[in-house]
Amino acid sequence: MTKRIVFTGGTGKAGKHAVSYLLAKGYSVLNVDLKPLDMPGVNTLITDITDSGQVFNALTTHFGFSGFEDGAPPSAPDAVVHFAAVPRVLIEPDNKTFEANVMGTYNVLEAAMKLGVRKVVIASSETTYGVCFAEGDKNFHAFPLEEDYDSDPMDSYGLSKVVNEKTARAFAMRYGADVYALRIGNVIEPDEYDNFADFLEQPMSRKRNAWSYIDARDLGQIVHLCLEKDGLGYQVFNAVNDTITAELPTAEFLAKYCPDTPVWREMGRGEAPLSNRKAREVLGFREEHPWRRYMLR
Repeated sequence: MTKRIVFTGGTGKAGKHAVSYLLAKGYSVLNVDLKPLDMPGVNTLITDITDSGQVFNALTTHFGFSGFEDGAPPSAPDAVVHFAAVPRVLIEPDNKTFEANVMGTYNVLEAAMKLGVRKVVIASSETTYGVCFAEGDKNFHAFPLEEDYDSDPMDSYGLSKVVNEKTARAFAMRYGADVYALRIGNVIEPDEYDNFADFLEQPMSRKRNAWSYIDARDLGQIVHLCLEKDGLGYQVFNAVNDTITAELPTAEFLAKYCPDTPVWREMGRGEAPLSNRKAREVLGFREEHPWRRYMLR
């Protein structure tokens, strides 16, 4: 049977590509967002996820008018993908960013669990590693950045994502559910690869992103793999592509530009400093959109 997915934040930069990927895989998707998504086959339910009642209703509604033909009230979805958030700092005041992101995630997880949903994928962030929105030039603790890293953000956005990971873990333990948090890197859409020439010419401009990225379409693949992988309980995965956004091999690059940051294991020749090793080994992720393919055109 077709899996029914409620996707919060599907209108956003990352969400719309993930929704498209899931549609291509045969899923039925309801987009829950404050703005409509212009995508055939996907209805948008305008919902404020900071309102718990709205979230409970959104998770128990028909995906479209055809649902009324079934002759039964709508049921909860098979899974929830939660991307809806204030997407970075400096869009809303810090307290509103923190409040919206933390309460929104709590509301989505609570509604999903209490309605019997046992698979939720949430969007965390590379900002949990503490450098992206740091005050001044902050160094990473060590390379590569893997999921057991001591997360220490200074900003309201990164802090909200750390709290959301803890919230996800709590609900996963309490309900015996699978809740997977994706630490999403700098999202690159297909029309943004022209920016990579500047990235290569100005290497230190990419430090805050740990010289890593995620193609929006490859992020869709990771979401799909999470939905298909059962039985892991609470997990965190770095959602990034394979390769460093630099021309030098990784070890040589880090020795040149981050000489005081320790490297705790041998890294692949072009391995991204924000490593996706766990996603590759556990989920079976295989990138389909390496940046060099688009730079060589």
